[in-house]
Amino acid sequence: MFKNTYQRGFLSILYSCGSSPLELWDMHVKNGYIRRITDEEIKSLALEIAGTNVATTYIYCPADLKKVLGIKLPFLIIIIKNMKKYFTFEITILDDKNMHRRFRVSNFQSTTRVRPFSTSMPIRLSGGWNQIQFNLCDFTRRAYGTNYIETIRMQIHANCRIRRIYFADRLYSEDEMPEDFKLFFPLHRKKCVREEKVLPIVVAKESIIEPEVSVEETIEPLISKEPDLIEKEMIEMRLEKVEKIIERQIEE
Repeated sequence: MFKNTYQRGFLSILYSCGSSPLELWDMHVKNGYIRRITDEEIKSLALEIAGTNVATTYIYCPADLKKVLGIKLPFLIIIIKNMKKYFTFEITILDDKNMHRRFRVSNFQSTTRVRPFSTSMPIRLSGGWNQIQFNLCDFTRRAYGTNYIETIRMQIHANCRIRRIYFADRLYSEDEMPEDFKLFFPLHRKKCVREEKVLPIVVAKESIIEPEVSVEETIEPLISKEPDLIEKEMIEMRLEKVEKIIERQIEE
């Protein structure tokens, strides 16, 4: 999608205040919903993804499964709200070994697990709005010992509210960023489409994903065909099992 696009600075793939925030995305909804709402904390539009099972309600990009994003910018930034429920997202990249590698990040894991094609890692979000900064070059090098080439696909699962998802060639300071890309929204700014006429005041947090010090490596047999990004049935079984264990512990 973006292979032939000049990539420098910022490249946004989702903006909740845009006229078509999911123009590049498609969705899968089962026992949940995806809608645009006005968040009371920031007095601005946000895309809300909610569901009883994180594995069955999600958005994915590109919408066409045969296409790839082709984004070479090494930093992924997500402005997201912690809904105090289970949440996960995943991103698939291409490395210099011409292999597709996947990173899955969730708030219901406690250990980082590295496998030949997939790495699962935990994330701790502060209450309210967060800015997640994901250094794709660093994580690819740490997990697989290879070099990041480009981002292939991305999925965001329930439960969360999203303001913007974008890539950048480096981490920028607040003074260098356009107003709509900032985590701390300015007191006087241009209103976005369909936005309520209320001056936004928000105290937001910044979350930089850091892998656990002790990485648990699991060796799996190498396979000739790489697993698809979605893997619907496998994801459902794994995440449902995790949720049942957590619920059982809470009841006890």
